[in-house]
Amino acid sequence: MLLKSVIPSSRSLRFLKLFAPLVILISSAWLAFGDKKEKAPPEKIGWIEPVQKNIEGWTVHVDPALLGHHLASKTGLTFEVITRRLEDRGGGLASIGGRPRLLEGLAMPREEDEFILSYYNSMTTWIDIDKLLGLFGLTRDDILARDEKKILAGIRKVASTLPTYVTLKEVKKRWGHGQEDIFPVTQFEKLWGDLTSLSDIDSKFIVVPRSRGQQLKDPAQLDSWLRDGSANHIESLCLW
Repeated sequence: MLLKSVIPSSRSLRFLKLFAPLVILISSAWLAFGDKKEKAPPEKIGWIEPVQKNIEGWTVHVDPALLGHHLASKTGLTFEVITRRLEDRGGGLASIGGRPRLLEGLAMPREEDEFILSYYNSMTTWIDIDKLLGLFGLTRDDILARDEKKILAGIRKVASTLPTYVTLKEVKKRWGHGQEDIFPVTQFEKLWGDLTSLSDIDSKFIVVPRSRGQQLKDPAQLDSWLRDGSANHIESLCLW
């Protein structure tokens, strides 16, 4: 999933990595509007709500119908989910205490419990910028003013309300001349989908076709993508 950080070297950098989508939004806002002192803003600004996706989400594009649905719902976060197949490993849509939310696989007591959930989290998310910034106690003006102290304080505040997952992995270090070592690594993660557990921002979910929402995480999936029409779907979206 997203938002992974392997033993960050500084506390501030750690929080920035954990909330990479927020950092992307901050950077996008600055690039879009520049420094107000140097360049006057345009007379009329049209806002396009951003969509965030996994790097494995090859078939995701800015769909006008989904954008319109997100805007009409006036929701802070709209997550796309798909029906689950055996190869879909990870979290899914669950009802916890009567509230629909995304439940991560790492939060389940057994790995096989993932398959109890009928809908798989594609991680594609439509975002209302103002509502997301409001969750962090920020505004657009704070971003444009580069108020680093306030931005970091907002990130740390939200981070403290979300669970931290710890996993043990092995990293291979190649020294050259045929020599290599394998080292155990502790990986700390905060996951984007856990934002759906917070009551301070409203989240909704929409079921999309598998051709849009499925993930390509392993070369072994290429054959099935060719057979089920996914490759043709991607080809129809692009010019090669």
